[in-house]
Amino acid sequence: MSDTSIQTTGYEGEAQFGDYFALLKPRVMTLVVFTALVGLLAAPVPVHPFVGFCAILFIAVGGGASGALNMWWDADIDAVMTRTLRRPIPSGKVTGDEALAIGLVLSVFAVVFLGLATNWVAAGLLAFTIFFYVVVYTMWLKRWTPQNIVIGGAAGAFPPMIGWAAATGGISPESILMFCLTFMWTPPHFWALALFMRKDYDHAGVPMLTVTHGRRSTRNHILVYTILLAALTIVTAFTGVGGPVYLAVALVLNALFLKGAYDIWRRDENASEADNFKVERAFFKLSLLYLFAHFGAILIEAGLTRFGLGGWGLVGIGA
Repeated sequence: MSDTSIQTTGYEGEAQFGDYFALLKPRVMTLVVFTALVGLLAAPVPVHPFVGFCAILFIAVGGGASGALNMWWDADIDAVMTRTLRRPIPSGKVTGDEALAIGLVLSVFAVVFLGLATNWVAAGLLAFTIFFYVVVYTMWLKRWTPQNIVIGGAAGAFPPMIGWAAATGGISPESILMFCLTFMWTPPHFWALALFMRKDYDHAGVPMLTVTHGRRSTRNHILVYTILLAALTIVTAFTGVGGPVYLAVALVLNALFLKGAYDIWRRDENASEADNFKVERAFFKLSLLYLFAHFGAILIEAGLTRFGLGGWGLVGIGA
C-alpha cells in the first residue's frame, strides 16, 4: 500500500503544472488516446466531430486519472526504482493525498461526462477500466503474482472498445478483436522492459516474471506470446476492421517482431549484460511501433471504407 510519508529523493520544491500533469502518465495516455480514437473511427456509425472530440478527451482524462491513482498507491515502490524515482510523489513535488484527490475527482468527471456526451455503455466501460487498473492490477495483482502484467494488461486493452462503444453504444466482435490485440501485445512488451530493468523490480519486491522465474523463463514466455500475437493479428486482417493494407502492415511488423522475440529467446545467459540489454531494449522499442502501426493500419482501412475502398473489396475478394 502507498505510504505518503515515504522518504523522497531530495528534489522537493513547489509543484509546477508539469508535475501535476506528470501524474497522469502522459506517455501512457498517448497510447490510450490513439487506440480509443481508432476504435471510435473504425466503428460503422458516424460520429459528430464535436462528440468525437469530447469522447476522446474524457477517455484521456479517465486514463490520466488511473495514472494518478496508480502513482498514489505505488509511491513506495516508485521511490526505490531507478525508472520511477523522479515521479512527482517520490521526488517530493506532489503529495500522495494530492494525487489521490486528483485521481478520484478526474475519474468521476471523466465517467460522468463521457456518459453525458456519448452513452452510458461507453461510460460504464471507462469506469470499469479505471477500477480494473487501480484496484485489480495496481492494488492486487502487481504485488501478488508474476502473471500481474498478463491479467492486468486488460486495463490497457479497453480503450478501443470504449471508443467503439462511444460511437455505437455497444460491443462487437471487431471491438473485442482490438481489445485482444492490445491484450496479447502487453506481456511481451512489458517482459522485455522487465528483462533490462530487472534490478529495479528486484529492489522494489515486485514479482515480475523475471524475478520469480528468471530470465530464461521470461524469454520463453516472450517468444510464445509473440507467436500467438502474430497469429491473432494475421486473422484480424480478414475481419471487418482488417483488409489488404492492414495485412501488409501485419506481415512486415510480425516478421520483425518474431525475429526480435527469437533474438531474445536465443540469448546466451552467459553473454554480457550490455549485449542482452541492447537486444531487449531494441525489442521493447519495436513493440511500441508494432502496436501503433497495427492500429494505424486499422484506421487507414476505416478511412478507405468511408470511400467504398476498404476491406477486401479493394482487391475483389469478398464484399
